[in-house]
Amino acid sequence: MKLKNRIWEILENTKPDDKTGRIDDIFIMTLIILNVIAVVLGSVKRIQAEYKTLLDIFELFSVIVFTIEYVLRVWACVVDVRYSKPILGRIRFSVTPMAIIDFFAILPFYLPYTGLDLRVIRVFRLFRLFRIAKAARYVSSLKLLGRVFKSKKEELVVTTIVMLILLIVASALMYFFENSEQPDKFPDIPSTFWWAIATLTTVGYGDVFPITAEGKMIASLVAVLGIGLFALPTGILGAGFVEEFQKSKKKSTKNICPHCGKGIDV
Repeated sequence: MKLKNRIWEILENTKPDDKTGRIDDIFIMTLIILNVIAVVLGSVKRIQAEYKTLLDIFELFSVIVFTIEYVLRVWACVVDVRYSKPILGRIRFSVTPMAIIDFFAILPFYLPYTGLDLRVIRVFRLFRLFRIAKAARYVSSLKLLGRVFKSKKEELVVTTIVMLILLIVASALMYFFENSEQPDKFPDIPSTFWWAIATLTTVGYGDVFPITAEGKMIASLVAVLGIGLFALPTGILGAGFVEEFQKSKKKSTKNICPHCGKGIDV
């Protein structure tokens, strides 16, 4: 049990003064960064052809490390009261967001041995980029971002629903007015989503645009609404960051003497 506790402490609850834990964090973080670089460079045909053996060896080494890390996390998670039951606890841990990311980070390597279609395997190989999401464990700013999203999830969900409704309504109206004039550009409502998204985000690529008076009026209204609507998530997340910073400040000053500024033993 002591070994499990120690492994869990190193992998999940590293203390600032724990040298072994800090070394592990730095090593894994460095490996994650190198993996992302390798995936990006590996997409260049010249580099892939010239350094294929080196990239394959590095991929094998990374998968071995990440697999051992994943297995150790699942094995040692029972020391946490949330996952204390040997079987159900490990299953519960395995479906947590970070455990799922860990699983998908190593999944592409093992797929060729399952006999799946090569096209499916090729798609899943993109999941190697999931390794960058593993950095959330080791970077405090990413943890802060996660807390902000969690605290503002209801507001963000409402904003997303409103955006989807506006997207569908705008696409339907534009299809109704423009289909007869431009059947190749607005053949159906799903195809019109592209125009609606480009207009709502005020990107305006110019490849698809209305030519009827009604269509132009709708496009103008959608563009104006898009400016305000897409500013909402920014404001929500901004407020979330301010709240988290205030919480952190209160927590750090809670046990500090207001007169001398020194810590108070509680």
